[in-house]
Amino acid sequence: MITHNIAGQIMGQLEAFEGSRSALDTTQLLIVRGMSRKKIQSDELGTIISEILSKVGAQELDMFSEQTADIINVMDEQIRSQVEITSETDIYGIYRLKESFQSMNCHAEYGMGLLKQVAIFMILWKDNSGIGPLFVELVISMLDE
Repeated sequence: MITHNIAGQIMGQLEAFEGSRSALDTTQLLIVRGMSRKKIQSDELGTIISEILSKVGAQELDMFSEQTADIINVMDEQIRSQVEITSETDIYGIYRLKESFQSMNCHAEYGMGLLKQVAIFMILWKDNSGIGPLFVELVISMLDE
């Protein structure tokens, strides 16, 4: 499956494949979490996301664009079709995610990429102290059936 291939490439580049786990795996959506063994500084996270999206051939999208909001809605629908969620869809929740990590003394960066009809959402976060691992979460979505 293309979602697994893309996730494998990204997790491999981040040295996060070993020990990574899928949180949700369907024909349309794959969510993978892992820990990177790479030593990456907090101020490099955004650049790393851009480089990785480029290496897999994805066009990086503006996180605040209408296109990205539409993709987030599709991902949300795909998740809701598999998991019961009682709250309403909130596309701005992703934007508040960074603030949530900051309140826990973590630095987080995220990005969205588009590779043909496959959307890639990636978030990287780590403790502000620089101690501890770099956490990785990917959401890879087939936008066209």
